[in-house]
Amino acid sequence: MATLSNAELLKRVPLFSNLTDTQATSLIGSLDKKRFRKSETIVGIGEKSNALFVILSGRAKVVLSNQKGKEVVLALLEPGDYIGELSLIDNSAHSATVIATSPVDALALGQHDFAQCVLNNAALAVSIMHGMASRLRKANQKIASFALMGVNARVVQSLLAVAEKSADGHLVVARKISHSALAKEVGASREMVSKALKAFENQSFIKKLDNGHLLINERRIEPRA
Repeated sequence: MATLSNAELLKRVPLFSNLTDTQATSLIGSLDKKRFRKSETIVGIGEKSNALFVILSGRAKVVLSNQKGKEVVLALLEPGDYIGELSLIDNSAHSATVIATSPVDALALGQHDFAQCVLNNAALAVSIMHGMASRLRKANQKIASFALMGVNARVVQSLLAVAEKSADGHLVVARKISHSALAKEVGASREMVSKALKAFENQSFIKKLDNGHLLINERRIEPRA
């Protein structure tokens, strides 16, 4: 993990990018560096961590699970994303569990320092509100997809969400996604997801590349639900 040595390094984190040099310098001493192993819980549902976690490196997933262990992935988090702001704002327990899907390095900001930082920096408060609004929109979209879309359409939606434009202009999923992980994200069985992906491949909607990436054919991306 890179050493957080000065205010300029802190301001490279998107959430803190609008802090003044004075604010960033004063905040550094309030931040703790945390490292989480793959599969380690960062925050647990029903618990209170009393801290905001900002991911510096690695990835994590936001999940809900039932008593039988069935898991639904609500969101995937990457560097720059943050965890725990809702719990700090309303002083309630976490509403979901966040688990590291790879080794994660994070900065932790305690509740008191978080409150002072928000009160003293309007840009930071606005940034957090924008983040909350974005998560709410994504949650609404996921709820709508579960209620209105079939498994095939939900799989396509999830693939498009992580696809990026390649140098030659094609949509490519460069991140390795297992069938099991995709099934948890779309709320379906692994068998149903595997069947959908096989059908897409047979119909040239998607194509596995030699480097393991997944090419998406934009011209015929709307499968039947």
